[in-house]
Amino acid sequence: MCCTDCIVRNTGKAAASWLRLSLRKMATCRCHLYLKIFALLCLHLLPVASNYVEGKASQLFSSGHTNNWAVLVCTSRFWFNYRHVANTLSVYRSVKRLGIPDSHIVLMLADDMACNHRNPKPATVFSHKNMELNVYGDDVEVDYRGYEVTVENFLRVLTGRLPPSTPRSKRLLSDDRSNILIYLTGHGGNGFLKFQDSEEISNVELADAFEQMWQKRRYNELLFIIDTCQGASMYERFYSPNLMALASSQVGEDSLSHQPDLAIGVHLMDRYTFYLLEFLEDIHPASQANMNDLFKVCPKSQCVSTPGHRTDLFQRDPGSVLITDFFGSVRKVEITTETINLTSPIVPQEDKHVTGEPTSEAQSYVDQLPVAEIIHQKPKRKDWHPPDGFILGLWTLILLVFFKTYGIKHLKHIF
Repeated sequence: MCCTDCIVRNTGKAAASWLRLSLRKMATCRCHLYLKIFALLCLHLLPVASNYVEGKASQLFSSGHTNNWAVLVCTSRFWFNYRHVANTLSVYRSVKRLGIPDSHIVLMLADDMACNHRNPKPATVFSHKNMELNVYGDDVEVDYRGYEVTVENFLRVLTGRLPPSTPRSKRLLSDDRSNILIYLTGHGGNGFLKFQDSEEISNVELADAFEQMWQKRRYNELLFIIDTCQGASMYERFYSPNLMALASSQVGEDSLSHQPDLAIGVHLMDRYTFYLLEFLEDIHPASQANMNDLFKVCPKSQCVSTPGHRTDLFQRDPGSVLITDFFGSVRKVEITTETINLTSPIVPQEDKHVTGEPTSEAQSYVDQLPVAEIIHQKPKRKDWHPPDGFILGLWTLILLVFFKTYGIKHLKHIF
């Protein structure tokens, strides 16, 4: 019996130890299995993460431009073309807000609506009938004004064929790393745009000017926007590379005005530029909106005309082109290997002003009310005034009632 009990006990111990060893091996195998699964997931996720980072980096550097320029042109004179000046100044305000400085903007206005004697509010140009957004502002720098806005001067600015005496502010000093925005507004037709009702530029001349710019390495990428009747006809003859074009209307269509103001008797803006301005108000320097979003601005239900665009000459996919590639500025980044301590306290600078001399405070302009906040506001209620002839008609009615009641013989009691 003792031997049998010993055998049973030894067999039980061996089975228990074998079971423990088996469980330990299973746990080890399970850990190895988990590690293998984790390693496989890492191997699959690392390329995805790296592709995401590379995609962001390629989106940042794919444009290859180092500076931005804008050429904004209003080609119309006379008070009834108030809206064309407002169109140009609205785009001017937007590109400045997004970071393009005045030194990189060539502004051409064929007429000075702010100083026109018909303007009830001198030194202002409004783009909305609420009269809240003054697009003229306090710091507008007009480079070409009045009769300086001609076809010849416009083409000379684009091609760089200006006299040596031309100041720097009137030059387009771009290079092969420049992204250029060109905006035109005025009256046009099938294949031409009028300048001041005295001359015109054709789509062939404009296409040849852009080709000269490309041959002379004056741009990296170019965005052309035109708000005029039959605007799509102006980009039909383009043949230069890296060029994208947008127009407010197709061939055979009119580009309609918007925002009528009865106080000054004219329309304040054109429909396409009005909705373009509304779109740009939502863009900030870090915005990820692309050109495909810009193509959707002002559909036919809003513009009445049919906006068009052309992208076959452009090398990049419009979906990868940010709005700020043309409407914003390039932010320069300086790479350094030095360690900078951001937690150290800022040492105040010593006062360099000599005692006794008055110090001038830094002044800045008050921010304009964003159009996005006022675009859906109701117009302000104006003070009620009787219409013309109301007082005269009232006295006439009183006299008629008096004559009807008392007759002419009682007039001696009045006079």
